[in-house]
Amino acid sequence: MFTTIKNSVPMSVWYMLLSALGFSLMSACVKEVSSLGIPVLEIVAARAIVSLILSYADIKRKQLTVWGNNKPLLLARGLVGAFTLIFVYYSVTTLPLAEATLLQYLHPVFTAILALLFLKEVIQRSTMACIVISLLGLFIIIQPNMQLTMQANELPLDTLSVDTLLVDSTSKYSWLSIGAGILGALGSAVAYVLVKKLTKTDDSSVIIFYFPLVALPISVLLLGDDFVVPSLTAVGLLILVGIFTQVGQVGLTKAFNSSDANKASAYAYVQIIFSVAIGWAYFGEVPILTTIIGGSLIMIGALINVLWKR
Repeated sequence: MFTTIKNSVPMSVWYMLLSALGFSLMSACVKEVSSLGIPVLEIVAARAIVSLILSYADIKRKQLTVWGNNKPLLLARGLVGAFTLIFVYYSVTTLPLAEATLLQYLHPVFTAILALLFLKEVIQRSTMACIVISLLGLFIIIQPNMQLTMQANELPLDTLSVDTLLVDSTSKYSWLSIGAGILGALGSAVAYVLVKKLTKTDDSSVIIFYFPLVALPISVLLLGDDFVVPSLTAVGLLILVGIFTQVGQVGLTKAFNSSDANKASAYAYVQIIFSVAIGWAYFGEVPILTTIIGGSLIMIGALINVLWKR
């Protein structure tokens, strides 16, 4: 029976499912190692080290030059990727996995706008529908925070505290975490536009290599004296962050390099389901109603964009 199912599903779909699982497990490892007291910037640096080694080995395997052709744009891609990763990891460590993953899937909204501005691509009706529905989903997800802010504005100033202003006692979301998640999605969109330009001049392995090449010194510099000597368990989790990241990237690359890549694109959103399942089973995170409704709208908007274009 399993063989029948395997043969009936395109390989691109299997690769996309593997990618979604890899990225979900990566986020879970990031969240877990953060709970052991490892700072976000240290996690970014550790991932960069693993990715740098694997990417360099891949470039040497292809017998390419590591420095590439379009160096200014490659450096820009690495810089954007570094800060995007910091934002994403901060949101993952301070929000439930489901919410952090959902915010990441706002990137089609930003990608469409940036592609219009810098690549002169026309925004189709399907993309407009995606933007409107996804933004409505985001508005619903942050409703608990907006309601809390309105309530706080009605309270006397002497009764307010920082905790009251930043965090909802029910949803445990902070505006800083939500902002980091949105900035992470924006950064992903900027990186997409840069990568699309770079594919005309440089090999994909070189483009990937510049990501950790720039992220490592930036994360170490910003980390400063906050370095924490990791325990043996933390070291294992940090290595797994790098490994699962590579699994996600390889699966994604192979999925989109397949002859039937279009069939796989919609399956990228399975990562949200994986994240909800891991968050519930391992971290005891149960999504609240606004997250379920808003998240469903974001997924619907993204799928309309993918399937309508097809």
